[in-house]
Amino acid sequence: MSVRPGTPIWLAPDYRVDELLGLYSADSPFSGYFPETKRNYATDLCLYFNYLWLRGKLWTQADATDLKDYQYWRQEAPGNPRRVGGAKWDRELAALAGLYKWALRPSNAFVPVNPVLTRQVMGYRGEMVAVSVLKSGDAKHSNVHWLTPRAFRRWVDVGLRGHTREGLPEPQWVGRLENRNVAYAHLLYSSGMRRLEGASLLTFEVPTLKLEGGYYYVGRLAAAVTRSKKARTYYVSAGVVGEIESYAESSRAAVIRKAQAVGRYDALSEMRMVTEVTGGPRRIVHWCDRDGVLGETELSRATDLDRMTLYTEGPRGPEPLWLWLNEQGLPFLPHSWEGVFRAANKRCKKVLASKGQSPLRLVPGVVEAPYLTPHGCRHSFALYMLVILHHLMDERFGLTPEERRDFRLLYGDPWRMVQDLLGHAARETTVEHYLAPVADLQLRSLLATAPSSEAGEAVAGPLDSIFTRLAREAEGIQDIDDKMSVAV
Repeated sequence: MSVRPGTPIWLAPDYRVDELLGLYSADSPFSGYFPETKRNYATDLCLYFNYLWLRGKLWTQADATDLKDYQYWRQEAPGNPRRVGGAKWDRELAALAGLYKWALRPSNAFVPVNPVLTRQVMGYRGEMVAVSVLKSGDAKHSNVHWLTPRAFRRWVDVGLRGHTREGLPEPQWVGRLENRNVAYAHLLYSSGMRRLEGASLLTFEVPTLKLEGGYYYVGRLAAAVTRSKKARTYYVSAGVVGEIESYAESSRAAVIRKAQAVGRYDALSEMRMVTEVTGGPRRIVHWCDRDGVLGETELSRATDLDRMTLYTEGPRGPEPLWLWLNEQGLPFLPHSWEGVFRAANKRCKKVLASKGQSPLRLVPGVVEAPYLTPHGCRHSFALYMLVILHHLMDERFGLTPEERRDFRLLYGDPWRMVQDLLGHAARETTVEHYLAPVADLQLRSLLATAPSSEAGEAVAGPLDSIFTRLAREAEGIQDIDDKMSVAV
């Protein structure tokens, strides 16, 4: 098997290459994982291999007792200063289960026994599934913090725009590609995209503002960059589209010009110059590589690695079609957005968190320093859309019970609408993980006191009080105190 880009090379502590692990990482299912999953699983497996090495064993010699001892070390051992929770352990267990299942294939048979013992349980659809006996019973897979719209605005202003606690621009603030970071965060929060989905957009995949206006614009996500491997429609607010266009015309154009000036694109070994993008149900990207070889790629099947190689001929030379660029004018890698969000979280904590015990911490749901991750934007989007859709159906439209029933028969209830917006195949995923804080709350009673307003961005302001109540009554939702609201 050939070693492709992104394939791990496994070295033992004595610097010997593990050939069996090399075969595993080049074979399915590991070779088909997303790059992020490969990195996560490789890290998890290396920790386990190092643990066995200290016990004088190789991974091919491990048994069920070794794995049980390893779980104790990872989760319970007093001598371990970095014990992990149930969700993290379950991910490590999934990585190990995949490895040993591969090693036990009849065509492989590289290990005598499978240390990952399993038992049969009934799935939620009634089917029997195998579950590891060491699977954590207290895993919290929705370990995500939801942000109310008000808390999100605060996070963006302080964390990404460099505002002070009083909501004023910091005089000494120097934001590196600030408009890029703000536009990307707003894109995730406005559309509910996953990190990779939003990070791998090409310039021509973003809707353009139209003279006739409109609050929401429609785009299409390629199947290759979605988790389900199915293309889906996304909706993004006009304000976010405007921010993306502003970024493209300012700092993005500036880093491209600098890269062209120093010949950075001329030095790239992998570049596919796009000559045409044909329309129709299957959009095809036609390109020519460095060696003059002509080719074509169906847009929906173009992976993030494919997309990074696509360029177009601009007025001053080659320009990347990858939307988000770093300071060198090259594609900003999807996993690098985690660093942007971490930096924003640190700044929020530094600027907003009071020293000592804050009285705000005594109020459920109210925080001084909001915390957010790229995937947290997606969860927050789900909560926002659920409340807005309930508000529009039950308040603004003024439907009678009979009309509401007919409307839901035709279009589905707000829970189903949010499920479709997120691209979930199962309703349980939407309700149990993304909307877990409000799954057992009666939104109708909360919305009964909501003021009427027009659809669109204006709804968020009048509904701030509703989100505040949700934050106080449901675990995991972050809101900010009225006194901390940023002056506009």
